[in-house]
Amino acid sequence: MSTTADLPTQQTGTATRAGRPSAARPARVRRRGQSSRTATVLSHAVLTVASLIAVLPVLYIFFISLGPDKMDYLHPGQILGKATLANFGKVLGRTDFLTWFLNSVLVAGGTCVIGVLIAASTGYAVSRMRFPGLRPLMWSLLVTQMFPIAVLIVPMYYIMANLGLLDSYGGLILVYASTVVPYCAWLLKGYFDTIPVEIDEAGRVDGLSPFGAFWRLILPLARPGLAVAAFYTFLTAWAEVPFASTFLLSSDKYTLAVGLTTFVSQYESQWNLMAATSVLIALPASAFFYLVQKHLVTGLTAGAAKS
Repeated sequence: MSTTADLPTQQTGTATRAGRPSAARPARVRRRGQSSRTATVLSHAVLTVASLIAVLPVLYIFFISLGPDKMDYLHPGQILGKATLANFGKVLGRTDFLTWFLNSVLVAGGTCVIGVLIAASTGYAVSRMRFPGLRPLMWSLLVTQMFPIAVLIVPMYYIMANLGLLDSYGGLILVYASTVVPYCAWLLKGYFDTIPVEIDEAGRVDGLSPFGAFWRLILPLARPGLAVAAFYTFLTAWAEVPFASTFLLSSDKYTLAVGLTTFVSQYESQWNLMAATSVLIALPASAFFYLVQKHLVTGLTAGAAKS
């Protein structure tokens, strides 16, 4: 018959009765948010493949631009032995590239400034104010994003023709601004929701008007969200083709995206010059991305969750 003193010995098993510590090692506890090695390897592999898928087309276009002949894209393996930068010289010196570039800078810059200002004021209004028609306004901003460009071109062309804004930079800027404002307003509305209302109230106590509080207090705090909206509006105006090719009638007012299409005609396709122009078009967009990239992640994720 076992005694009370024998109970711990019986419960701890054979290793304890033999006087030796148990050889079983405690299971490794994974910290919160720490992934397993397998999950880490798989995630890195997926990201590597996705990066290659995104980068390879760009590298291929740059490689094609090095071919001196317009038919070299059919035999890319032969380009390496005769690669040259002559296509970039032809584009810069023998085409209207510089004119197209200045036109694109004017249109994209105007769209960026006007679109962001209107979207910021709209997003701030729907974030802070409660007024009749608020929900219909928000739904209308959302619904306008559902219409494809092919449906919008005809009514916009009719409106632009009646206003006398065809073949003008101002008309094209207004068209672009009308397409980017709904999305940017929703984007900035989510960002303004994360800024405490007490900041507005403190500004009102100090004597600022509602617009003064918005301009002097809220906008400086919303720089990440404004950077995202500016990047989106800039890319929309910089790379858009259907509206620009429809509303711009004079060749001296073409933007880069429209000028790029002139290298392909019914009788001839200068793919080498088109590839070189595509590379040159991508450089300003890449530079703009570099300038605002430190704000992009913060601006894109700020409205995702609210405390």
